[in-house]
Amino acid sequence: MAWEFSVLIVANVTASSDELLAALRERSEAGACRFTLVMPGSGADCNERLEAALERMREAGLDNVEGSVGDPDPVVAVMDVWDPMKFDDIVVSTLPTGSSRWMGLDLPHRLEKLTSVPVRHVVSQPPAPKVHTEPVPEKPRYGPLAPFAALITRR
Repeated sequence: MAWEFSVLIVANVTASSDELLAALRERSEAGACRFTLVMPGSGADCNERLEAALERMREAGLDNVEGSVGDPDPVVAVMDVWDPMKFDDIVVSTLPTGSSRWMGLDLPHRLEKLTSVPVRHVVSQPPAPKVHTEPVPEKPRYGPLAPFAALITRR
């Protein structure tokens, strides 16, 4: 049996980002990998985000991927699943500095100190907000009576 690396992924909002998927594909090309996603958070929306992220990772060709929702505190979430005999390295995906609470915690460096394994930091762009669009209502056409439209619509 060939050696298989085990990578712990720490991500929440950015778990489905293109930047993270590119970094994971690059990591898997360096050698056989098993990925475990821990998503710090709580609530039904976090479970939905986790399932969507795992599905997107599998669609990107990452077959050996599993995941779970962890404690809302990312350090606690990692330490709850951390096993030095199981994981070889960590990938942390955050929003850009300034909009990332995790960067304010210096999460990548803290995890590197706590676990003594290499931590790769991937900066991902926030997901684009969903824009709700509706067709513009058509304006009534009054033709030659347009100057009197204000009188017609008042009641």
